[in-house]
Amino acid sequence: MPKQPVLERGWARAISLGCALALMLLVTLFPRGLTAADGAPAGHGLLMLIMWGLSAGFVHGVGFVPRNPALRLVLGPLAAWLGMGAGFAVYVRHLLG
Repeated sequence: MPKQPVLERGWARAISLGCALALMLLVTLFPRGLTAADGAPAGHGLLMLIMWGLSAGFVHGVGFVPRNPALRLVLGPLAAWLGMGAGFAVYVRHLLG
């Protein structure tokens, strides 16, 4: 049986799915966290990055592996964790600022 890459193992998928669920709940229940301190909305590019990370987190978390190498890259764990990390950073900045 061939060895799985490190980021394709169960613990990595659990992190992706857990973070995606947590960020989904934050965005759904507390959308104000995606605004600046003065109430101005976050930039469109940042919101796209967060939603991309959220989508990639669900794709990786449920175990789907695209056949297309380009899709495997943009929906993989690194893209997911970077995008979701940006989302959590926005919320932390909003809560602390």
